[in-house]
Amino acid sequence: MIGDTAPKLVELTDDVLFGDVWERPELSRRDRSLVTVASLIAMNRVGQLPSHMRRAIANGVTRDELAETITHLAFYAGWPCAMGAIGVLKEIEQSE
Repeated sequence: MIGDTAPKLVELTDDVLFGDVWERPELSRRDRSLVTVASLIAMNRVGQLPSHMRRAIANGVTRDELAETITHLAFYAGWPCAMGAIGVLKEIEQSE
């Protein structure tokens, strides 16, 4: 999607982030997904949430676990962050 504009960013994303960091054995892909989604929610990065929520589901995180993570984070990251994230989860559920 962005390779023609930022080929090095794509290379680093593919080779370092997903090719190295995501493959380290110290955390499962499921756990990495949950940590990533939680971080994005806490930082209110809703633009990145759809793809990472879908990846989390593919990596074994349930929709109920995502909803519970969002609910839990409402008290730590703030209500607006949680409300934005639950909207993304709802959109994902409706699109499937």
